[in-house]
Amino acid sequence: MQATNQHTDWMLANESFLRGHLDRLRKGLEARSAGAEASAGEYDAALEPLAQPLSSAAVDEAGELRFPLDGLCSEFGLTDFERDVLLLCAGVELDAGFAGLCATAAGNAGRVNFALALDVLENSHWSALLPERPLRRWRLIEVVERDVLVRQPLRIPERVLHFLLGFPAEDALFAAISEAIPAPESDELSPSRADIREQIVAVWDPANESGAAPMAIQLYGEVNSDKRTVVAAAAARCGLHLRMLAPQAIPGAIDEQENLARLWERESVLGNVALYLELPPAAERSVIQNALEFLARLSVPRVLATPDIVPGARMLRIEVLKPGSEEQRALWRANLGEAAAALNGRLEAITSQFHLGSDHIQTASRIALSEARRSADSADFGRILWQACCSLARPVMEDLALRIDAYASWDDLVLPPLQTQILRDVAMQVKHRTQVYEEWGFGGRSNRGLGISALFSGPSGTGKTMAAEVLARELNLDLYRIDLSSVVSKYIGETEKNLRRVFDAAEGGGAILLFDEADALFGKRSEVKDSHDRHANIEVSYLLQRMESYRGLAILTTNLKSSLDTAFLRRIRFIVQFPFPDATHREEIWRRIFPDRAPLGDLNYQQLARLNVAGGNIKNIAMSAAFIAADRGEALNMRHMMQAAKNEYTKIEKTISSAEFRDWDRSEART
Repeated sequence: MQATNQHTDWMLANESFLRGHLDRLRKGLEARSAGAEASAGEYDAALEPLAQPLSSAAVDEAGELRFPLDGLCSEFGLTDFERDVLLLCAGVELDAGFAGLCATAAGNAGRVNFALALDVLENSHWSALLPERPLRRWRLIEVVERDVLVRQPLRIPERVLHFLLGFPAEDALFAAISEAIPAPESDELSPSRADIREQIVAVWDPANESGAAPMAIQLYGEVNSDKRTVVAAAAARCGLHLRMLAPQAIPGAIDEQENLARLWERESVLGNVALYLELPPAAERSVIQNALEFLARLSVPRVLATPDIVPGARMLRIEVLKPGSEEQRALWRANLGEAAAALNGRLEAITSQFHLGSDHIQTASRIALSEARRSADSADFGRILWQACCSLARPVMEDLALRIDAYASWDDLVLPPLQTQILRDVAMQVKHRTQVYEEWGFGGRSNRGLGISALFSGPSGTGKTMAAEVLARELNLDLYRIDLSSVVSKYIGETEKNLRRVFDAAEGGGAILLFDEADALFGKRSEVKDSHDRHANIEVSYLLQRMESYRGLAILTTNLKSSLDTAFLRRIRFIVQFPFPDATHREEIWRRIFPDRAPLGDLNYQQLARLNVAGGNIKNIAMSAAFIAADRGEALNMRHMMQAAKNEYTKIEKTISSAEFRDWDRSEART
């Protein structure tokens, strides 16, 4: 209630303050209409209403009155004449009598113009009309029509008028192109984030200013919403409101960009606003250049958030890394509260697999806690939290790659023992990565070579994608398939941008990345003959570099290992050769291919194993035969298999050999 009363007192005091100034100008207009000049005493008398006692809410610590008009004049450096021009425009909006006085004094339709101001106001000066002077530079007044300079009608923008009256409001265009970033709910940040916040505060805090405009700040590092949180916390410390401007909203034309810069600087003063500009990983060069040019035009608190250092710009650069493992564990405990005890040691596994910032840890905690309250199986809180972490990367990843539901298990995989053991080793290293790298110190001081990468090589249909599914199910992680043939671009630098978007999006969620058709990017390209070969090597090196530092599992597939250069193969940790299945393995695939509920008749698995096709084709034949049997209302038998096999052979343009189909009709059931 006391705060409400103080605000009411301030509003009344501000109204009285403005009314005093408008009465002063009114006397000048009346005198001009009467053909006389107002005396200095009449101007002073018009301010007498301000002599009444005011609430303490209307004065600052020094006992001085603080009203929007005074602040505006001080911040924008208005002279007394420029202030009164602004007040004349405000008077027309606030007092119907002003328009009539202006019409009488200037002989127009009741509009304010510079001719009237120069004639009526004291201390008038022609320079107030210049575009570089505050009234026009900061859009404190608007020119309504094009005419002779001194006769151009003037108007006060609605945003400025509301500011003078003490009402919170935003410019309509400003509100349309920017978004408010709220201050964090708590002032407490993790140690690494708190340090960055203090560096920003040191630049922005008015108490630390040297009189110069604050330098632009660039926060660079992994794509992470923590940047917004840290900057919003710094803005709150400095009494600023943070707003985010979309880089696409910055015009390329110089005059339009200048208008936007002036609008933003005006809003920064009127609304205590700081600018947050975030560039996406795959930003076009023109977008980056527009952003840098726009920031250079400003002298207000501003931050540019980027994945990498942007060269050629004078900025204070601060690197933002995701929290380390210990800091992440502390954040998990703080956000989960008592529920952290229910994890029974799984917190280390979650920290190992998911490299999340504080914002995402907070979001995942909220999702998991909410789900646990609704779930009948709330005892398995670790599983619920794990799934919440997986879900964080899905919205972005599903725009870039195809998510594959992992249903296959180790029992579905038919491979020689050596290949199966290598796949189990892959899963083992992903599970125990943190223990070996961090707790035992094998990680050293660099991320280079710490990523777990694998190459799956073999003909189509031999189980490469299924093996990736098995690993995803074993590790309980999302699996995304990226077709490298669609990622590779003929334009220089575009392939790297496409790859970066994928890795950056997947980093936090720990997804398994399956890069299909590696032949599209790899090849025997170590011998550089021209610029195209050199660029191709750069693309391959970039992919391998990201795979080496990626915290998840990245898998490449190829149908022809011989097309890959050995220099590149040395940088891949696991290589699994998927052989074309022999008769023994084909028979085992046939025995495992049918679901338990499928109605099976007389099937001769040894006869089926004579079909010289890979596992993918076997699956297609079994599925097609099932539809044939369903249509005939019969259990699956060899006749259905023969028809389906012939259809598959026709599709893949494979010649039907007599050996494969010999004695097919007389096959007997064997189990």
